[in-house]
Amino acid sequence: MPDFITVEYGATGASKSTNDMGMRAMQARAYDARNSQYLLIKSPPASGKSRALMFLGLDKLYNQGIRKVIVAVPEKSIGNSFRSTSLTQHGFDHDWTVSPRNNLCDMLGGEGGKINAFLRFMESDDEIIVCTHSTLRHAFDRIMESDAGIAAFHGCLLAVDEFHHVSADADNRLGELVRSVMSEGSAHLVAMTGSYFRGDQVPVLRPEDEEKFTRVTYTYYEQLSGYEHLKTLGIGYHFYHGSYLSAIGEVLDPTKKTIIHIPNVNSQAALGDKIKEMNSILDV
Repeated sequence: MPDFITVEYGATGASKSTNDMGMRAMQARAYDARNSQYLLIKSPPASGKSRALMFLGLDKLYNQGIRKVIVAVPEKSIGNSFRSTSLTQHGFDHDWTVSPRNNLCDMLGGEGGKINAFLRFMESDDEIIVCTHSTLRHAFDRIMESDAGIAAFHGCLLAVDEFHHVSADADNRLGELVRSVMSEGSAHLVAMTGSYFRGDQVPVLRPEDEEKFTRVTYTYYEQLSGYEHLKTLGIGYHFYHGSYLSAIGEVLDPTKKTIIHIPNVNSQAALGDKIKEMNSILDV
């Protein structure tokens, strides 16, 4: 069956080329909007959102009067994208430096210790912290119960990765946190996401909040056109009876470099043993 969609790309190599400050195309576009108090960055995976945040955060620290950068990610593994990074070797003015005690995604122990570490950070002169959404939410509750209250976030930049975890629903704690930080007045916010929608169809932001954001969009087409060797992308359906392994040989061309995503072990199409499935595909 022929592909029902075929897209041709420019193969420009722009997605991996950098300017004189070490910024890729999407990062430079975001940096052009660095003076905005509220930024919404919508771009595909692997387009460089984490490093774009580093450039933005450092400019706000050194040039815009921001005193702290708080980076919140949905899970610990994603925190690796925001570890200390040398940016000066590629032409930027400053390096992104996260003290080990402020990378809470790498911190051993339970949530209680991470919350205490976050509270210590807020009272210290340290400038950058990386934590999970969960740690941020729990620490925020503690701060709101203290004498400092929302004023603790005065002059802070809050960067939320995977921003679609936020919801306009009143029961969404991360969404309520974002609205509270915005209400403080002086705080800045960078929202980053590859998919600005939610499966439950609840809006990510309320209209009155969303209109405050400067949007930076880098499309999938721009990202894919910027790859050096990707010329075309075709999407098609191929139907089969029984096991997919009995039919995969009809569509698989072993002379081409191929990536095969086998069904999740919990899916109906899975055969229950990933190793056996892999070996069966290799035998085709």
